Amino acid sequence: MSGSFKASLKLRLLQLKCHFTWKLLLKDTDPDELEDRFYKQLTFLVTKNKYMVYNLLAYVMHLRGDHTKAIDHLKKAEEMIEENNLDGTDQKYLVTYGNYAWVFYYLNQYEDSQKYIEKVEQIYKDLNVTPEIAEIYGEKGWSLLQFSGQYYEDAKECFEKALELEPEDPEWITGYATVVYRLEGFNGRHCSAPECKSLDLLKRAVEMNPTDAVVKALLALKLQDLKRTDEGIKYIEEAMEQAPNLPYLLRYVAKFYRRAGMLDDALSVLKTAVDVNPNSGFQHHQIGLCYRQKYFIHKKKLENGKMDCAEWALEEMNDLIQNTIFHFEKTLEFKKTFVYAHVDLANMYSEAKEYQKAEDTFKTVLAFPNLVDEEKQQVFHNYGCFMDYHRRSEPEAIRYYKQCMQIAENTRERAFSEKSLKRISAKKIRNNIHDAEGYALLGFVYKNNEERNEAIDCYEKALKYDPYNEEYVRELCELKLMI
Repeated sequence: MSGSFKASLKLRLLQLKCHFTWKLLLKDTDPDELEDRFYKQLTFLVTKNKYMVYNLLAYVMHLRGDHTKAIDHLKKAEEMIEENNLDGTDQKYLVTYGNYAWVFYYLNQYEDSQKYIEKVEQIYKDLNVTPEIAEIYGEKGWSLLQFSGQYYEDAKECFEKALELEPEDPEWITGYATVVYRLEGFNGRHCSAPECKSLDLLKRAVEMNPTDAVVKALLALKLQDLKRTDEGIKYIEEAMEQAPNLPYLLRYVAKFYRRAGMLDDALSVLKTAVDVNPNSGFQHHQIGLCYRQKYFIHKKKLENGKMDCAEWALEEMNDLIQNTIFHFEKTLEFKKTFVYAHVDLANMYSEAKEYQKAEDTFKTVLAFPNLVDEEKQQVFHNYGCFMDYHRRSEPEAIRYYKQCMQIAENTRERAFSEKSLKRISAKKIRNNIHDAEGYALLGFVYKNNEERNEAIDCYEKALKYDPYNEEYVRELCELKLMI
């Protein structure tokens, strides 16, 4: 086969709208974790759109270099479309045929690849429509939503485009509501009631999909976010009546119970879910969170003198720590790149006075190559607290608090780091009114909050007591140039 034919074929492939042209990158996910999760969806989820799962699984197989298995999954996707394609239109095949074309190209079966490109082109010709097809936007949105949290914004745009073309489609309504809900709480974000858009979207999704127990649970959780737990319970109860053994539902139900302080109910639900799906990292993480919450309740009672320091009480607290650690470690067996679980585990190692394990865990997660800003803030702040309160290393604590504050994302971790830096600054100045570092720390806080005049005052005071400090001179010059 000539080089020109292959080059021409590649150009045609790049025009297709499918997983291979949607820029789903290996660096943004864990293929093993994805594969496991998608197989579980095929087992437990009841939906007419399982062909989308098979399509995405085929792409995951490509990422793993197993193109023969990718073909098997595409055949399954094709079968599922045939079974559920009640309106008889061929547009549901477009993504699947596009994926076929790419897989055959990677298998060096160029004639088969060309055959599927021609099938796609024929469908467009028969439909006599522009490339703006809701089905493609919807499947792309769903794939981005499933692939990685870093793609949530792109997924949102895809569902918006799908809904512009088919505003009453229940699948796209549910997908759009789900991604907006996730974005509002993504990486520790907090969405106030006036800014919350997902509530009305989730209500509409429930109306359009009354048999979808999972979307009812998401609505319940959003109501709980907005301090409307009593309203949320109604949807949780309805969802549990509809699908009492569905793992994807049970994890959300357990989260609702845990946040409502109903820890025993949450643990009961989670243990049922783990019996059905023992390798779920999410469920083990939720169990760990329940035990951790129980531990801190006991710890607070002990510190406030509301619980006897009897041997049995201390043993119970130790059991709670060990149960928490066990389930956080289990979480990371199944979700190796779950940043927040690493942080949670490191913090519990600290509670257990296993300080080297805690430090090793923080170092492991800091070495992850693709941390987003909110994740970095989470790690930096918690590592700073570890250095502050457990290692008693104030310089290292300051270093990590600063790194957290230098990231502009407005998260609670940034606010906590700011508070910690101000506390350390105040202590230094209180102990020694001439402490240059205390004023410089406060100047750093003001500078990173863009309060430049206040920062200048602080750095001028710092230089008054340490006039030859190059860092303070540099910071002051930069600030004055900004004004």
